[in-house]
Amino acid sequence: MARKASLSGFPEWLPEERLIELHVLEVLQRTFELHGFSSIETRAVETVEHLLRKGEIDKEVYAVSRLQAEEASASESGLALHYDLTVPFARYVVENAGHLTFPFRRFQIQKCWRGERPQEGRAREFTQADIDVVGDGVLPFRYDVELALAVVEALGALPIPDVTLRVNNRKLAEGFYRGIGLEDTAAVLRSIDKLEKIGPEKVGALLRDETGADDRQVGLALELAGIRTPDTSFVDQVRALGVTNDLLEEGLDELRQVVGEAARRAPGRVVADLSIARGLDYYTGTVYETVLDGHEGLGSICSGGRYDSLARKGNRTFPGVGLSIGVTRIVSRMLSQGFATASRAVPTAVLVALADDDAWSQAQDVAAALRLRGISAEVAAGAEKFGKQIRFADRRGIPFVWFTAADGTHEVKDIRSGDQVVADPATWMPPAADLRPVVTRA
Repeated sequence: MARKASLSGFPEWLPEERLIELHVLEVLQRTFELHGFSSIETRAVETVEHLLRKGEIDKEVYAVSRLQAEEASASESGLALHYDLTVPFARYVVENAGHLTFPFRRFQIQKCWRGERPQEGRAREFTQADIDVVGDGVLPFRYDVELALAVVEALGALPIPDVTLRVNNRKLAEGFYRGIGLEDTAAVLRSIDKLEKIGPEKVGALLRDETGADDRQVGLALELAGIRTPDTSFVDQVRALGVTNDLLEEGLDELRQVVGEAARRAPGRVVADLSIARGLDYYTGTVYETVLDGHEGLGSICSGGRYDSLARKGNRTFPGVGLSIGVTRIVSRMLSQGFATASRAVPTAVLVALADDDAWSQAQDVAAALRLRGISAEVAAGAEKFGKQIRFADRRGIPFVWFTAADGTHEVKDIRSGDQVVADPATWMPPAADLRPVVTRA
């Protein structure tokens, strides 16, 4: 991770690092599939107009053009790389609504691009892993609970420290702000969203400057943002502030359901945190942010929420709820902190040695027989002394070397222990732990 990149913000992993990233992706995919989510992939580009319809990231979008194009067609003008997977997914749902069964459960693991200042955990090209459930016209609130639990399970299966999923509800926050007389709730949310970065004093100044809040309103808004509980006791704490509003009550009830069920199924992993606002403006209810315990400075590694009007088609609306996991952010911290190690740097389990160059074709037969049974094998490039071929395997991290004698008999050597045994390429199997590289918690 100390290597200097030739182009900042576009990470490239060494083979052993890539194995760790692949392990993360495999765990996430397996967990999502166990929860019944189908995999989709959307195109890398969207129209600029569509990308900028929601949120405030117009300065971060990478535009796309063809260098040799004399004149762009109408369909190709104004294209840009997607900066997340939620907005493309909304388009996908609208365009394919007639072919989907609702509620539609999808996961999507793809690259995204965002033109911001690179730093650890924040890249210009990065991989996200999203899960969403989308309904047609209506989506039961229980999916807000289900997705929180699915993500906690997925992240808990990774070789990383414990995570805390922090949950709030936009209805709760907006109802509270209206209840204290602050009608520009979007501006209040934008200010509260900066609380961890700039602190309560500066947030208070923002509220006064941007929303016209007085000292009482600022105090109450900050008191609300200071409430954090691992159970449903936040309900009484909010009501103790003496603010009444119908939307506030609706949000309190929804958040109570999420945190109450999570406290039973994943105690300590999901907490009510009423400072969570989420900057994007398409969230309408539950909002989530997830931090790596002890590494809060890294920022959120998984975030999302409920959106009731992101996708529309005529009179039809497609409400949804989803979360997005920052795979590249997680892998970057895993590598920099040594959270996980791979048992070897290459997939190869067996190097088939060459006694002489004429034995190359026979060695390929051995390698093919091993591969037919799922054993990764490669053939030595040249018939050097066996000692050199063994040292080559050792440098590559290959655990076994295969030898074929002139009489056609075979032996395989575990170069870690020195044990060498008679073997048959049609039946020999390495120990399960050596069949493929294994990623383990360091």
